[in-house]
Amino acid sequence: MNHRSNLNPLHTSLSFSSAAYPSPSSKMTSKSSRHWMQIYAIYGMDEWQTLLFLLFHAVVFSFLSALLLLYFTPFSVLLHSYIFPSLPAPFSRFIAGFLGSLTAISAVCLYFASANIFHSAVSLHWDMAQRMLASVTDWSTVRTALDVGCGRGILLNSVALMLKKQGSSGRVVGLDRRRKTTLATLRTAGIEGVQEYVTCREGDPRRLPFSDSYFDVVVSGVYLHTVGKEYGHRSAAAAAERGKVLGEVVRVLKPGGVGVVWDLVCVPEYVERLRELRMEEIRVSERVTAYMVSSQIVSFRKPREGTVGVEALDWRGSIC
Repeated sequence: MNHRSNLNPLHTSLSFSSAAYPSPSSKMTSKSSRHWMQIYAIYGMDEWQTLLFLLFHAVVFSFLSALLLLYFTPFSVLLHSYIFPSLPAPFSRFIAGFLGSLTAISAVCLYFASANIFHSAVSLHWDMAQRMLASVTDWSTVRTALDVGCGRGILLNSVALMLKKQGSSGRVVGLDRRRKTTLATLRTAGIEGVQEYVTCREGDPRRLPFSDSYFDVVVSGVYLHTVGKEYGHRSAAAAAERGKVLGEVVRVLKPGGVGVVWDLVCVPEYVERLRELRMEEIRVSERVTAYMVSSQIVSFRKPREGTVGVEALDWRGSIC
């Protein structure tokens, strides 16, 4: 039987829509909106080494540009006397001015990058988590959910807060490769008051330690692009590893279950993989700058059992 020829084209249609994803800059309800200081106090940030690196160099370049401004004339004379003695004096002044402008612009760019990374790791991460929740139309029916690469738990606890709000008896499982991270995430769940809804496990997302068709919802926030990075981010091997994770997500989803992924740069690649896996209702949000690059949300639904053309698909066999 040729499954592809019998597949309803509506099931694999790709929609680029912002309607399903409220804008991160749009006004949110008082319950879902949080001040960045409150988010940071609970979750902190994983990227603090990068932030400190950028801020350190921003301060250095600011100091150098200030020195060049204060000592512009002596520096111009130094250049003319020892480095460019054969050239006219105005040329040395031009070089001094150019170096001062370059260091000042570099400092501004580094400050901007620092601010964007901090915003992405704290406020934007929270806002995007709320947008991802909005792509699941009925949380009251969700009994099991999975967060792949739960990290500090912003998305994981957002799911748990939604389950609590719905009065659900469901649970959400957070999976991370590091045991230290899962322990820290459980502490944040306690602070949020959702510890009874949250379980954390250590595991490899390429081989999810769960049975087939187990979860109603699977989510992942800015994590999949890190899988396979040991092969080189743009390599075919890394893309294959990310494809394995998506195959595993599909495997553990129940028929009719919803998957939602927010990630950097690689979303078009995920869309192609989801098409190969014959997912339904694939929707992609507009681009949002996060961590200085483009990011998007992609959501999809696993076909229900008995759907024409897909009932005999072996999801585990589609992983590779």
